Amino acid sequence: MIRLFAALPIPQDIGLALARRQTGVEGARWRPLDALHLTLRFFGEIREDVARDLDAELSAVRGRPFEIALSGVGAFGDGPDIHAIWAGVAESEPLRRLARACETAARRAGLKADSRHYRPHVTLAYLRHPDPAEVAAWIQANNLLKSPPIRVESFGLYSSFLGSEQAHYRLEAAYALT
Repeated sequence: MIRLFAALPIPQDIGLALARRQTGVEGARWRPLDALHLTLRFFGEIREDVARDLDAELSAVRGRPFEIALSGVGAFGDGPDIHAIWAGVAESEPLRRLARACETAARRAGLKADSRHYRPHVTLAYLRHPDPAEVAAWIQANNLLKSPPIRVESFGLYSSFLGSEQAHYRLEAAYALT
């Protein structure tokens, strides 16, 4: 079994700008620069043969290069149940099309449909029982986040290895948008 997801990497210059914002919430497990990405579709634990089929389906995804921009910040969860803080992504129809294409590839490879609403974001930190006021203050201090345009010319299939403190990711395949 292998744990996989499709994603866009965050360019180093954008990642460094995000890293400067990774402070001010006690106990936050801030994501390292090499772990920052924008998930297109999380596939979960799948068998190796299904992973090969998924790779073939993702290889068939077509689309043109496009640009996205990070915009705003937020949190998942409420009150003491807040479990992550993130950077948002400005609305982008080409990004939504690419995410839908990854969903279609997953179904063609035999995976179940993802029932969750797609909300593009870059996870900046995972939290365990944070002070909601601290998280609210962080959001208020960072809510005007806007990145320069990020050119998207490819996307990747990544494997995820869960560690004791954080997950580690490895690019398994890259797919060009031409």
